[in-house]
Amino acid sequence: MDAHARYQSPLTSRYASPEMAANFSDNKRFSTWRKLWLNLAIAEKELGLDIPEGAIEEMKEHIYDIDYELATAEEKKRRHDVMAHVHTFGVAAPKAAGIIHLGATSCYVTDNGDLIILRDGLDILLPKLARVIQRLSAFAEQYKDLPTLGFTHFQPAQLTTVGKRATLWIQELLWDLRNLTRVREDIGFRGVKGTTGTQGSFLALFEGDHQKVEDLDQRVTELSGFKEYYPVTGQTYSRKIDVDILQPMASFGATVHKIATDIRLLANLKEIEEPFEKDQIGSSAMAYKRNPMRCERACSLARHLQILAQDALGTASVQWLERTLDDSANRRICLPEAFLTMDILLTLLQNISEGLVVYPKVIERRIHQELPFMATENIIMAMVKKGGDRQECHEHIRVLSHEAGAVVKQQGGENDLIERIRKDAYFEPIWADLASLMDPSTFIGRAPQQVDRFLKSYVEPALKPYAAVLTKESKAELSV
Repeated sequence: MDAHARYQSPLTSRYASPEMAANFSDNKRFSTWRKLWLNLAIAEKELGLDIPEGAIEEMKEHIYDIDYELATAEEKKRRHDVMAHVHTFGVAAPKAAGIIHLGATSCYVTDNGDLIILRDGLDILLPKLARVIQRLSAFAEQYKDLPTLGFTHFQPAQLTTVGKRATLWIQELLWDLRNLTRVREDIGFRGVKGTTGTQGSFLALFEGDHQKVEDLDQRVTELSGFKEYYPVTGQTYSRKIDVDILQPMASFGATVHKIATDIRLLANLKEIEEPFEKDQIGSSAMAYKRNPMRCERACSLARHLQILAQDALGTASVQWLERTLDDSANRRICLPEAFLTMDILLTLLQNISEGLVVYPKVIERRIHQELPFMATENIIMAMVKKGGDRQECHEHIRVLSHEAGAVVKQQGGENDLIERIRKDAYFEPIWADLASLMDPSTFIGRAPQQVDRFLKSYVEPALKPYAAVLTKESKAELSV
């Protein structure tokens, strides 16, 4: 059937990176199953089971040449995907046909395979997250001294700097990096546990030798690239593990939504814009528009990522006793979609952070519209130092501020408070000081120093494990 005649997920058809799409592909899943069957046979042979001569070599030779037509036909006949692939692998490696899956249950390949795919998915995501942090850190360093109007309740507040504001984004991304690193380090292996987790089938194979069963579990774990296995399981690994993985990914989604929303708000103020390509069209009707489509897409996908964690929570909560199969269809959707969505969001964030455009003159103009009101406390202190009365000065400032506010709000004029102060003889002792009292750089507190310390003490150590990756040139290009 023509690909355009059937639905395709936009996560893979439009957005996701080739490496993440490949990680959740059929090729990856079923070749991983074959590797697991190979590892089981190797370990069983090492521990004394009678594995036919040449079986392991044949299995090694046929890890990737999967006959999907045969597997599909077998699954249609048997209504069992694992047994369909056991048969298909046996046809490709006939010397091993009789020992493939020996002692195992379906979850030996499905669950262990999922853990391998999830582990490998995190190995794709973590360096990308580190790269986004690196890009935004460079932005914070570049603009650490540039004063900008702060906002609380999206109302003008005391000044900060463009770079300091970016550190708020970076700090949350660092927490996401920490949380996902913990998840990556905590992922274990289900191992060889049998149908209900008791290892009864393997105990029978080894004629009651408990030590050999434990050695088998450990050896297959090592061959599969894990340091440790979960000490107890039912038929499946606990679906709580899926929760542990998707919850910090959902938290990352919240971080992305906040960052993208901030940029959208600043774009409306014309202070900062996301990249806008030469031939990009912002609106089909309004040719002048420069819509923040990257940040809008990021917000849209971030909401989807946050919701997927609910699937994992729901599934974990309804697993009956040793297992129930109502997890399967849900997990086939939510696990790949979470990784694909986070992968897309990281590409978007990198692309945005590499091309953020700052408009200092617009920022400066907005500061000068609001700064006179913010400077009133400094003006009062300066008058007191010159011998003025604090309460009397406060009243003069209050009257002039209200007059200037009326010009701004009722007449649509510019904030003329400083001009009113220059014309009021009461303030003559500080007329010469007004320029310095109105210097925006005196209103940013320790923002530049905070940026320096934050980058050196927190960002640099967090990115150190990714130094080799971050030294390579990498530009994030959007496919659409």
